[in-house]
Amino acid sequence: MADRGVDMLALPKEVKDQLAELDLELSEGDITQKGYEKKRTKLLLPFFIHTPGKKQTNIHTEAVQAALAKHKEEKMALPMPTKRRSTYVQSPINNCTPPDSSSSSEDEGALLRQSSVGAGLGAPAPSSLLQPPSLQSPDSWINRSVQGSSTSSSASSASSTLSHGESKPQPQPSQTQTQNSGPPPDVLAAAPQARGSSQVDRPNNPPVVRGMSRGQSRSSMMETADGVPVNSRVSTKIQQLLNTLKRPKRPPLSEFFVDDQEEIVEVPQPDPNTPRPEGRQIIPVKGEPLGVVSNWPPALQAALARWGATQGKSPALTALDITGKSLYTLTYGKLWSRSVKLAYTLLNKLGPKNEQVLKPGDRVALVYPNSDPGMFWVAFYGCLLAEVIPVPIEVPLSRKDAGSSQVGFLLGSCGVTLALTSEICLKGLPKTPTGEILQFKGWPQLKWVVTDSKYLTKPGKDWQPHIPTANTDPAYIEYKASKEGTVMGVAVSKVAMLTHCQALTQACNYCEGETLVNVLDFKKDMGLWHGVLTSVMNRIHTISVPYAVMKACPLSWVQRVHIHKARVALVKCRDLHWAMMAHREQRDTSLASLRMLIVADGANPWSVSSCDAFLNVFQIHGLKPEVICPCATSPEAMTVAIRRPGVPGTPLPARAILSMGGLSHGVIRVNTEDKNSALTVQDVGHVMPGALMCIVKPEGPPQLCKTDEIGEIVVNSRAGGNMYYGLPGVTKNTFEVIPVNALGAPIGEIPFVRSGLLGFVGPGSLIFVVGKNEGLLMVSGRRHNADDLVATALAVEPVKTVYRGRIAVFSVTVFYDERIVVVAEQRPDASEEDSFQWMSRVLQAIDSIHQVGLYCLALVPANTLPKTHLGGIHIFETKQHFLDGNLHPCNILMCPHTCVTNLPKPRQKQPVGVGPASIMVGNLVAGKRIAQAAGRDLGMIEDQDLIRKHQFLSEALQWRAQTDPDHCLYVLLNAKGVAVSTATCVQLHKRAEKIAAALTEKGSINTGDNVVLLYPPGIDLIASFYGCLYAGCVPVTVRPPHPQNLAATLPTVRMIIDVSKAACILTTQNLMRILRSKEAAATLNIKTWPTIIDTDDLPRHRPPTIYKPPTAEMIAYLDFSVSTTGMLTGVKISHSAVSALCRSIKLQCELYSSRQIAICLDPYCGLGFVLWCLASVYSGHQSILIPPMELESCLPLWLSTLSQYRIRDTFCSYSVMELCTKGIGTQTEILKARGLNLSCVRSCVVIAEERPRLALTMSFSKLFKDLGLSPRAVSTAFGSRVNLAICMQGTTGPDPSTVYVDMKSLRHDRVRLVERGAPQSLPLMESGKILPGVRVIIVNPETRGPLGDSHLGEIWINSPHSASGYYTIYGEESLQADHFNTKLSFGDPTTLWARTGYLGFVKRTELLDAAGHRHDALFVVGSLDETLELRGLRYHPIDIETSVSRAHRSICTASFAVFTWTNLLVVVAELCGSEQDALDLVPLVTNVVLEEHHLIVGVVVIVDPGVIPINSRGEKQRMHLRDSFLADQLDPIYVAYNM
Repeated sequence: MADRGVDMLALPKEVKDQLAELDLELSEGDITQKGYEKKRTKLLLPFFIHTPGKKQTNIHTEAVQAALAKHKEEKMALPMPTKRRSTYVQSPINNCTPPDSSSSSEDEGALLRQSSVGAGLGAPAPSSLLQPPSLQSPDSWINRSVQGSSTSSSASSASSTLSHGESKPQPQPSQTQTQNSGPPPDVLAAAPQARGSSQVDRPNNPPVVRGMSRGQSRSSMMETADGVPVNSRVSTKIQQLLNTLKRPKRPPLSEFFVDDQEEIVEVPQPDPNTPRPEGRQIIPVKGEPLGVVSNWPPALQAALARWGATQGKSPALTALDITGKSLYTLTYGKLWSRSVKLAYTLLNKLGPKNEQVLKPGDRVALVYPNSDPGMFWVAFYGCLLAEVIPVPIEVPLSRKDAGSSQVGFLLGSCGVTLALTSEICLKGLPKTPTGEILQFKGWPQLKWVVTDSKYLTKPGKDWQPHIPTANTDPAYIEYKASKEGTVMGVAVSKVAMLTHCQALTQACNYCEGETLVNVLDFKKDMGLWHGVLTSVMNRIHTISVPYAVMKACPLSWVQRVHIHKARVALVKCRDLHWAMMAHREQRDTSLASLRMLIVADGANPWSVSSCDAFLNVFQIHGLKPEVICPCATSPEAMTVAIRRPGVPGTPLPARAILSMGGLSHGVIRVNTEDKNSALTVQDVGHVMPGALMCIVKPEGPPQLCKTDEIGEIVVNSRAGGNMYYGLPGVTKNTFEVIPVNALGAPIGEIPFVRSGLLGFVGPGSLIFVVGKNEGLLMVSGRRHNADDLVATALAVEPVKTVYRGRIAVFSVTVFYDERIVVVAEQRPDASEEDSFQWMSRVLQAIDSIHQVGLYCLALVPANTLPKTHLGGIHIFETKQHFLDGNLHPCNILMCPHTCVTNLPKPRQKQPVGVGPASIMVGNLVAGKRIAQAAGRDLGMIEDQDLIRKHQFLSEALQWRAQTDPDHCLYVLLNAKGVAVSTATCVQLHKRAEKIAAALTEKGSINTGDNVVLLYPPGIDLIASFYGCLYAGCVPVTVRPPHPQNLAATLPTVRMIIDVSKAACILTTQNLMRILRSKEAAATLNIKTWPTIIDTDDLPRHRPPTIYKPPTAEMIAYLDFSVSTTGMLTGVKISHSAVSALCRSIKLQCELYSSRQIAICLDPYCGLGFVLWCLASVYSGHQSILIPPMELESCLPLWLSTLSQYRIRDTFCSYSVMELCTKGIGTQTEILKARGLNLSCVRSCVVIAEERPRLALTMSFSKLFKDLGLSPRAVSTAFGSRVNLAICMQGTTGPDPSTVYVDMKSLRHDRVRLVERGAPQSLPLMESGKILPGVRVIIVNPETRGPLGDSHLGEIWINSPHSASGYYTIYGEESLQADHFNTKLSFGDPTTLWARTGYLGFVKRTELLDAAGHRHDALFVVGSLDETLELRGLRYHPIDIETSVSRAHRSICTASFAVFTWTNLLVVVAELCGSEQDALDLVPLVTNVVLEEHHLIVGVVVIVDPGVIPINSRGEKQRMHLRDSFLADQLDPIYVAYNM
């Protein structure tokens, strides 16, 4: 009838009147019966009370749909990550996939659906929906990406919500591939083979990656937030990312701290609108008294003895085989006799001479598989009869089992030395090659005992087991895993075990001889309490359905209920769900016999929908609504509450519909306004008989909660755990809790046990559970339940993308707060778009419903998450894998921007400190010494004649050729260490003359013309340089193109030739062929080369005259280099600067004709060129030249040369040092045996234009210390574009000093010195001693005023060897003047300074220099152009990169780079491991940068080794990298856009 389920008394008066009128019409025959019922139903419909038995949509699914529909209106395009195809090859799915992962197309939500979530969000654009299945192959993806860009977010298509809805493919003509006109490639890019030969074969245009349309994306120009027009797909995605970040955040929390001189951690101010509990203090709830039944046994063993003797033929247990058929039935007689045999054997037959090994009270491990309940029952009861304590554990499958070492901790804490198992199980355990059982990780040494009947001894007639009355001694120990992954043993006393069985018997109304079907694990929890203990007490027949059977046949438990007419079934929600999925196969099952369907995890938030859906499906099979009995349990308190079986016809208990917002603050609020953020929970019945329960606050002292407050359930009962065995400290806090009132006074004497369950007491003393302590995530002071988040995620199209039961939710601590991570297993057939769409929707749903942002959402291939023994996800191990970078996801989405709301406040730039108004007293600025330092005076050194007579280097060479013709200046070595060519003074002079003659004859060169020198490193290059000086030309050294990679290296050569307006090229025959080859013609127009002169074939005569410049200010040569910021700059070096520089180096390094130095540097620019080509001719010392590329074929070449020639001074680059450290650092013993000895080396100077790489120089010193290398020998030099040599560690003077600075202060442009090891400290090494004749001052780059000591500012130089200016074709004089001839704004306004563009500081040390004065050390921090301005702070890329290097083992050492784009930080990392590690890097890189630099990474790009461009000095070319990234030229393995 229509009025069932309607409260007739509560109807409004007018409805009652209308009903009365209808009744009257029916009685008078004015209306048919059918019409009457129709009208009556229509009237009563609004007042109909939904009972869970009726078909209705899942409330939670509805809420999620509504929340997602709301997001749909915002039409926000989310950038989809870019992935290389090979990366998402899924791991093969194992055969052991449980039924929930079968291809069944439905789940709960689908069964209950009236409308699916998809409808709520808007379906994907038609083109992706109507795609025939065949088009989902990878090839079709590529075809599609070639046809049209998949990132175009068409405003009209509904799928623009998720950025990757395919707009209709537009065929694009290939001509639209406009060439990208970014900054020039690196003139100094190391020969690609230097970083791994894979690069050489890489084609110029990387293969098309899915979702990247070369054609369309290039042609569609777009402007980024900087207003910079960029034409690539990457920038489109970045724009989408920026759009997502512009969304208004929910009100941020109070700033956590202000990042000032000290971190001031602010306590977030409480929100006045936070709901607070308002009820009265709760009164403890009492269960009904535990009845006394006359024939209850005095102990559980006594019950078994009784049934064994009186009801021996009665069935105790039926076990099933893998197909679900009955395997064997164990009777009570057999159970009793076998248990007695085992007890006798344990006590008397284990020792070699049958002496007693076990004593009563000893602990014994029970290791039995889930498929063999019979053996377990015998072992368990055998232990009880022998009075030893059984500790049931899972069967270890391998050494690497999830949580295996934690089980070892349990066995150790319980003092277990003996393990019982079955013969079959023992055979299956992993063995060593000798056949012994493997020693499992963390386990104690165990003796294994087989308990099969044939190995047991029958006791004599006079031996009977001792069965005392139940006392407080431990009966058994049940294992329990904590949130941190620790496995502890809960000891249950004999009296607690018996009382618990009595309480369950009373609560569940068990009768003798009933049949019970148990699907749960019989080793612990409900499976043990009901299926092994209480069943024996009541002579119940238990049918055990193992997990393996459930996987093969999900309906098996339903069939067993039907076949055996079972009265009770013991299941979990999962079993309800699986049975429901498979129920179509079974028509004639009947569940009418069930009087109780116990749902073990009925306290879970999603149990409501499982129970309702199961009832909907099986009500027609005789299932009654009142038999469903959810319960709440915990290992410590055992059964906390259970719903009693109902009487047919009585109304079902009501549901609580709670506000999620209230729950997150721990307060109960009935949800009235927004039904989307409601949680529906069902009760778990009443408190157990004989128990007392109350609710206390989960954190802090156990204070009683108020009636409308969520707290932890604590129970006082004789039927609960007693302690964590062997862990007295932890026991006290859990098992001996005395609740206190609001004043802190104890409410009584009796101790309660913490259950770990969070809940409240509802009307009629019904207990409601809303979560578990171990699933609690405390984010920003609010509580969220992991199970609730899983339920929300499952309501978002669960079937298509992920497996139902395989979602892990946990929190990780990053930057002073917990961050939520969701990990799920992805179905193998889920497409990339589906996965990303599902992830985006989950983000939106959790954000809307729970008002909390997810930090990371990862999908992993099927069957790769660590599992518990019954197939659930092992949360702790999954979290550990995530943190260790071992998760190997196939899809990942990071959203740090949403959930990190406690970043320090961005810095507001303060007005600049020191200004002209500051009082200047001598050298003091605002109370500090001016930060300046100087090298010693150049003076007139010994070679006065040489200096006075020959102020030009060309004259110096002529003078040496006359005065000391046979003195050998240069020795060039090959890879074998053999001198392949040498040059004496006269040989070099004569060869230079011939080259000068060739220039005037063949090249028809005019004085002052620029000539490009294109040579491999060697003596030809030096001779050509002097040949140019003799002919009056200006030489320009250029690195030759790489023959195997002309496409990449030749354009750089061409660019320098064009920019320098070279009139002619001097080169070798070999290189001349390459310049004119077909391969070169494919890259550029070879007909437009200037004159090329081959110097292998020279005229025999000398030039008529040797050119002498009229003045020393004339240009001697041009030095072209690419800075780390990707700028190609050429500087003019005058003759006077060359002489001054050579004199300065001679003085600093004490270089004389008798000395020998070894050089392993690229000779094309900067200080490398000066040392290779100029210094020897000036000072007369011999230079042994080692081309760095020779080291690739013979790594020890440089070091063995130092040893062989007993070199005292050597110069190298960072890349050479790195090659040696990585390549031969581990071979020092072999090198030592070969006689390699570096004790002769007095100074080893690294030539660079960057901050000294302290870690590299220190590891080099340490590694080669065994070969005699002095730790004081290694030092660095520093030069810049405006001045090629500013510092160089000389032979005299103090050792380089190291200081530790506070990184937070550096970001504020301050220097604060801290102790070594201080948090956030950064070690900086002095960059070498300032060269003679050089003055340094530290200047504020904005005000151009001098700064005080230990202040960070730009390094300005005054020196006779500074460059004369930039070489520019258009003569941009203003730029030149600014960098080369600048004056201070106050202080000393007359001196002209050159700006280096590097930030650093000067510190006066305690060390003394040669003259006895205190030494001023210059510390270089980094290039000003490279610094990243983020959040008002200044960051140096190298610092962020150092942090990134520590994130994961698979990041190549020193192979990562950072840059910014439209205020987003982009991190590029080279992957050394396998491609499956690629996505592990994304969260770890994000974490480490957030923790150490308080920055959120915007984009993480994972690339192959060798992709990050590096110049000849080993410096990263970050701007080139940035341009390649934005122009889509990197071919990345993976690009993650952090939302």
